[in-house]
Amino acid sequence: MTTQILQIEADRTTLGAGALAIGWSTLARDYFQHDQPSPLELENAIAAIEDEIARARSSIAADRVVSTQQETVRDIALAAGIAPGDEMVLTIDAVERTFERLTRPPGLSADHRFAATLVILRELMHHLQIASIAILNH
Repeated sequence: MTTQILQIEADRTTLGAGALAIGWSTLARDYFQHDQPSPLELENAIAAIEDEIARARSSIAADRVVSTQQETVRDIALAAGIAPGDEMVLTIDAVERTFERLTRPPGLSADHRFAATLVILRELMHHLQIASIAILNH
């Protein structure tokens, strides 16, 4: 099994050789109208990500071990309560708990980059059945 690198960039998301034509900035620009995204904004953003995942699914390998060095994903792991370290493991359950904190009042304080990255990460993990992501130091 090869490790696939996850990159959630401003205008696209890549996982190994596969790419989604949506990134944290495009998602935030197109769907988040408030500092704290509303349930409807999140729902519309999730639908857009699901459409992109369906479109790109054939270009993403089925057996995957995923890693990243992205600082925003590291921030999500820290917000999920994962201890900082040279290699952190962010599970789908931790991502889901963090997403729930974002959606429930008083809400997780998050800028658009954090919120959009979290939503993309959550949907990728759910739809591609990624159990965890290794976050490596730069």
